[in-house]
Amino acid sequence: MILTPAGAAAEPAALEAFSDVIDAPVPGTVAGALERAGRFDRTAPAPLDHLDAWYVLDLAEAPGAAVLHFDGLATIAEVWWNDALVLSSDSMFVRHDLPVTLTGNDRLALCFRALKPHLEKRAPRARWRPQMITPQGLRLVRTTLLGRMPGWCPEVHAAGPWRPVRLSRPTPAVPADIRISARLDEDGTGRLDVRFSFDNATPPTVECAGETAVAVPDGEGVFSASLTIPDVAAWWPRTHGKPVLHDVSLVADGMRHTIGRTGFRRIAIDRGSDGRDFALLVNGVKVFCRGAVWTTTDIVDLPGNRERYEPLLKLAADANMNMLRIGGTMAYETPAFFALCDELGLMVWQDFQFANFDYPANDPAFMENVRKEVSQLLDATAASPSLAVLCGGSEIDQQAAMLGLPEASWAGPLTREILPSLVVKHRPDVPYVENSPSGGAMPFSPNAGVTHYYGVGAYCRPLEDARRAEVRFSAESLAFANVPEQQTLDAHLPVPAVHDPRWKARVPRDRGASWDFEDVRDHYLGLLYGHDPARLRREDPARYLDLSRAVVAEVIEATFAEWRRSQSTCNGALVWTFQDLLPGAGWGIVDVTGLPKSAWHALRRAFRPVQVVLSDEGTNGLDVHVINDSADEKHLVLELSCLRHGRQAVVSGRRAITLAPHSAETLPATDLFGAFFDTTYAFRFGPPSHDVTVGRLSDADGTVVSEAFHFPRDRAEALFSAAATAALRQDAEGWVLDVSADRFAQSIAIEAEGFVSSDNWFHLAPGALKTIRLAPRAATDPAAKPVGEIRGLGLEAVVSF
Repeated sequence: MILTPAGAAAEPAALEAFSDVIDAPVPGTVAGALERAGRFDRTAPAPLDHLDAWYVLDLAEAPGAAVLHFDGLATIAEVWWNDALVLSSDSMFVRHDLPVTLTGNDRLALCFRALKPHLEKRAPRARWRPQMITPQGLRLVRTTLLGRMPGWCPEVHAAGPWRPVRLSRPTPAVPADIRISARLDEDGTGRLDVRFSFDNATPPTVECAGETAVAVPDGEGVFSASLTIPDVAAWWPRTHGKPVLHDVSLVADGMRHTIGRTGFRRIAIDRGSDGRDFALLVNGVKVFCRGAVWTTTDIVDLPGNRERYEPLLKLAADANMNMLRIGGTMAYETPAFFALCDELGLMVWQDFQFANFDYPANDPAFMENVRKEVSQLLDATAASPSLAVLCGGSEIDQQAAMLGLPEASWAGPLTREILPSLVVKHRPDVPYVENSPSGGAMPFSPNAGVTHYYGVGAYCRPLEDARRAEVRFSAESLAFANVPEQQTLDAHLPVPAVHDPRWKARVPRDRGASWDFEDVRDHYLGLLYGHDPARLRREDPARYLDLSRAVVAEVIEATFAEWRRSQSTCNGALVWTFQDLLPGAGWGIVDVTGLPKSAWHALRRAFRPVQVVLSDEGTNGLDVHVINDSADEKHLVLELSCLRHGRQAVVSGRRAITLAPHSAETLPATDLFGAFFDTTYAFRFGPPSHDVTVGRLSDADGTVVSEAFHFPRDRAEALFSAAATAALRQDAEGWVLDVSADRFAQSIAIEAEGFVSSDNWFHLAPGALKTIRLAPRAATDPAAKPVGEIRGLGLEAVVSF
């Protein structure tokens, strides 16, 4: 790779004047190549938009016809073949196939022209100008907005061959141009359509799920086949069943070719009788969607291979998520991403890559790029059952509406006509949403359609606002500056929390706002625990960080407990965001090293398919909600205890419950007690008789499936000095830690460097033995024995193991 000033080299021959050459991996980015050479710092990124970047490769391939495939060139790119300009591209999101003739001594040169001059071009005046994204010229260029939102993420500019550059030769005996599409009828019949190119005189046979069909000619060298599969095993999101996938094979001349995998499912949006609701129906079952907004596996390299996706997507699955959203401010992910989501049972809400701007839908060249990028994305993922929702973009309507424009000014053909017509043509099995958010009196109204809900969270509303807002579906929500575990801070950001400018630089903020998302977290720390955050971090910084980790977990669990009640209006919510972009207190629930934060553990508990939830109904008492999202009937035992001083049960009850698949039941707490008890301390007849209520759900063999906690006088009144014990043991699957306490203990934290605990930042009821599995991280010796400590907000001493 060679960097030059903009326009300094008009053609490859001019590169002889430049001697500063560095190795550059492909796929990769300019920033990634510079970083590997020690010339780029992602924590203080230098701008790249004013430079041209040339990539040069000499090929000594056998002569003959071939095709060069460019899967993604960011962003204003030229392709030179043996010193001749053969292709120009002005979209990061469009793939190109270029036929070439190899001579045995060829040179491929790629030039990525400086983006800055293009961003400064004059264009027709926009109807509105968003504040979050800079510069405004980005609305005219098809490139990612990652790195373009000051305060939101590091300003790393995407440039270079960010997706693979491949060379292929004609292989007549191998099927090509394969398109597989599957759907599920209401009666359980699977329908499969396959189309492919194949140089074979005899029509091949297509096989799937035990059914076969002979392909029929559909043009020169092209075949198609349709299969009907009765009672096919359906694909389900992981919380509601098994994500069953079926191989699709082609048999010709006695040879079998596996040409893909797919799943059969049926997805629809239920808007309710009044048209204001928003719920996802999968195979006819209403699914509470839960998960997070995806960012990228790496802000510098923007990788798209399975090896980089897999650890993070497995963490999403382990957290009981069933949906990830790729927002309009991100970048399209590769078929490898969708293949993993197919396997793991993770639905994908895919925004097309549009956000906030007034896009030039009347520009023919711009719209031609849009049609190509959308068609290519949908065709490349045609077989993926995980693709569940397609959305016109992020906060376009909201941006205009918040600036005071009437709907007639911000409504346009891009999201209302052009994009939905492409979806109908290429993925008619996937429902389309005009914009996120949309659907209410204002696009961002939480009580109708799709919202971005930050009442609890960014807007510092009380926890009760999660019910008051009547959220229907939140495509993003909450948002906190989530503090990583101490081992990550010690290794990657060993500076005083909050006080050090290096710490504060990693805390996300909205451009122009007088507050950041650490202020949001501090608000709830004071609300839930009664501390002055500023004083606490001065006098006891370690406890400040632990309370910071604990409070986001508490707010998250409380909010999703509210939304998962049977009586709630909410049909799903996704947290902002899944992973950090830099080490520090970012939005991510997983830090930049791949280690889960307290928020991840809270979501894992809140998202359990089989769940018990406690809700404070004031003078109506405490309600107990038992939920079974799974596909199996569950025989469970529900126990409820109200504890005084975190130890003494003043009242308790127990009941056996059988829940049908995909069902829920709500019981008043008094039904378990058999008599009145002021569980919510609403009547206040004398001093409170208990500090915490513990709900526990166990399966038939006594294994605890789920726990829930209610604090009638808030969490600060239930902080006790507790003694904990821990015993480390090894079983056939690995290392296990048995933890117990003599009285109720809040926010127990387990830290074992090199290991990930199956639960963390959890409450511990007295007398109960909680078993935690410690799994080695990728870089840890599998034979290593965990060493660490256990601490908690009320523990009288740290426990080592």
